[in-house]
Amino acid sequence: MKVAAMIYKRQPLRYVGMLIGCLIAACSINLFVVPSHLLTGGVTGIAIIIYYLAELPIGIQSFLYNIPLLIASYKLLGKNYTIDVIIGTVLFSVCIDATRFLNAYAPLGDETMLAAIYGGVFIGTGYGIVFRMNGSTGGFDILGAIFKKFYSMNIGSVIFAFNCLIVAAAGVLFGIKLAMFTMIYMFVVGQFTDKVIAGLNQSKAVLIISEKSREIANAIMNDVGRGVTFLHGEGAFSGEEREIVMVVVRLTQLGKLKIITQAIDRNAFMIVMSAGEVMGRGFTRPSNTMKIPDADKLSPDVEEKIQKALHEN
Repeated sequence: MKVAAMIYKRQPLRYVGMLIGCLIAACSINLFVVPSHLLTGGVTGIAIIIYYLAELPIGIQSFLYNIPLLIASYKLLGKNYTIDVIIGTVLFSVCIDATRFLNAYAPLGDETMLAAIYGGVFIGTGYGIVFRMNGSTGGFDILGAIFKKFYSMNIGSVIFAFNCLIVAAAGVLFGIKLAMFTMIYMFVVGQFTDKVIAGLNQSKAVLIISEKSREIANAIMNDVGRGVTFLHGEGAFSGEEREIVMVVVRLTQLGKLKIITQAIDRNAFMIVMSAGEVMGRGFTRPSNTMKIPDADKLSPDVEEKIQKALHEN
């Protein structure tokens, strides 16, 4: 019951976030995409093609084209998923037509390349906010979810395939140059959508294999201020058991971590991986000062070696 109450309290804030994301994306479409005769992906891209040919409102078209997809979603994907998609679809469609007046205030004129880049940045940011709120604007997202459920196909691949059809249509109807600008725009949208969904604080997950794993772990806790986890591994060839150091650091701390590790053990094997999103103490929650137990504090000679390596670099 407490969990349900918590989810219910968060719903209004979630829908406000979806509205903000839809508004940013809609404003960007009317400021950058439509004035420069570009296209977007998904059902909105189809609506924009018809708008260029017949000047029918993009938002109303998007909503009408989504109706068959919403029906399919309700039958195949369930009620709860479909309700969220309906809300996102309505918000996005209304925002597009409500901000149509911005066409007259396009800031970039004939600079199609800049329009593709700026449009991609802001629309990707808007989409990212919507998706971060676990929402959807409908369209090809529904098709992707259906294909994933019944054919185990990757959602991104399905959406990309349908968007390629839109780009091909753009090339046939409006010329290859416009199609190329649309591809650039779609690429930027994808990059910024992923960045916003993952979060702006880039972190790295690091695995360190060393015979001096304890010393390295203590140095990380003392000098980097990050918690460390030991994973137990075994060498396939030697059969020796090893303690593997696992730590997650911010991108700005990675250089210091490398220097400390090399100062203690030049033969250490280090694997650095991107961590899309990190939740927990020191990352998404307020960081508290870590008190290091006396047993884990560095010996004076190791501390001196580390400080010397940091100074040299």
